[in-house]
Amino acid sequence: MLNTRKLLLIFTALASLGGGQSAFAQSSELSQELSMTIYGDGRALVEDVRDIKFERGRNTVILPGVSSKINAPSATFVADGIEIVEQNFDYDLLTPQKLMQKAVGETVTIVRTNPGTGVETRERAKVLAANNGVVVQIGDRIEVLRDDNLPTRVIFDGVPENLRANPTLSTMVHSQRTGTRKATLNYLSDGLNWRADYVMLFDEDKEKMDIQGWATLTNQTETTFKDTKVSLVAGHVGNQYTRNLHLQQNNNYNYNNYNRNNRSNRNNNVRKGGTESNPYERIGDNYLYPLPGRTTIASNQTKQVGFLSAENVDAKKVFEYQQSGFRTIKDPQAADVRIVFSNSRAADLGEALPKGIIRVYANDKRGRAQFIGEEMITHIPGGSELALKIGEAFDVNVKPTQTRVDKISKYVSEHDMEYEITNAKDEAVEVVIRQQLWGWRTEYKILSESHDSENPDAYSYVWTVKIPANGETTLKFKFRQDWSWSAASSGFPK
Repeated sequence: MLNTRKLLLIFTALASLGGGQSAFAQSSELSQELSMTIYGDGRALVEDVRDIKFERGRNTVILPGVSSKINAPSATFVADGIEIVEQNFDYDLLTPQKLMQKAVGETVTIVRTNPGTGVETRERAKVLAANNGVVVQIGDRIEVLRDDNLPTRVIFDGVPENLRANPTLSTMVHSQRTGTRKATLNYLSDGLNWRADYVMLFDEDKEKMDIQGWATLTNQTETTFKDTKVSLVAGHVGNQYTRNLHLQQNNNYNYNNYNRNNRSNRNNNVRKGGTESNPYERIGDNYLYPLPGRTTIASNQTKQVGFLSAENVDAKKVFEYQQSGFRTIKDPQAADVRIVFSNSRAADLGEALPKGIIRVYANDKRGRAQFIGEEMITHIPGGSELALKIGEAFDVNVKPTQTRVDKISKYVSEHDMEYEITNAKDEAVEVVIRQQLWGWRTEYKILSESHDSENPDAYSYVWTVKIPANGETTLKFKFRQDWSWSAASSGFPK
């Protein structure tokens, strides 16, 4: 706690702002009510409501305890019967290092204690520098204050201007009347973030899963937010260009690039978009998840709060191999291991899934949960179909070979493909072969195939192939590729 004299020094400095007489309006920390909406891009909207006693006329309102990473231009201060004159954010926090740096050019008192006798000696010294050590002038001599654990301390005459024990916002207002009333401070702050973390317990034999969703909150500010009502926004908020510009200015650009790169379904784990509405409140085109009760988010703390729980959801394991285009790969490739499920109501889940990481566990023969893989998802609406890649198969391999290609004309070609699939397990398995195609303005036609295919979209054909225990099967098919329509629409001669 600052003593009365130090507070007086701070108040005197603040009163000089604006060049006129100003009363100091005090806020009651006991009456403070905090609410916070946290977005998934490293920022939050903070609402801070306090009881403040205003004097009629000009007042300087001191609001300690705001976020150390406040976006000062976003701050608004509202109370009945006041007008804003100016506001200042004092962001330098009171530390021994900062105190010494602010004392450069000033005079301090050096106190030394004789280790043998305990006698103290005091000398006045002028601080010359405080870079990688402290240089002082005492009379005609220059000394360096060494960090050698000798009983030496420095006494300062006061707290420098704009150096605070806590991040502080000061607002100068004009009040129409005297009295205590509620005032609301709203501002955006960096350094506050949330993401979803999911824990899935998968039962392969029963083809069921239990899933628990956790909201992981992180506070990378120097401020503790006590007894705060927290809501979380799932979705993409704001213009990406202006957000990047702001984060560049605040040296936080790499973090945002990570967020931006995970906005799309880059992991190809959503096979069908959902059509089921979310029961949570919509705000803009995003969803608002209010957390129950109030919580305290301490400075530099990570906290988890549960927001989703479901049991006995239908889920199954599949082996899958995907290839783009027609090509040969010399060495056999391990098939992907995926957990396939739907977050639909019919599957006993019925929840949208905010962006995050799903970590998958399975019980071993002794009943102990073992970690078997994880996958990042983007925001998934309700009713979607997911295929999470949790790893690669040890015993199931696929070897693609383009056995023949015929050039029919300038823009038409035929491709013969074989997929040799081997299974070293002592049980039969099914392997999904997903042939990715360049579908834009290109026509494809299957001329022959050894197994029946499905065509879920313009960009892929899919085969489900049964492989016997300790055996192998070969999938064969022949495609005709025609992109003459693409060439014609682009102005190229046929």
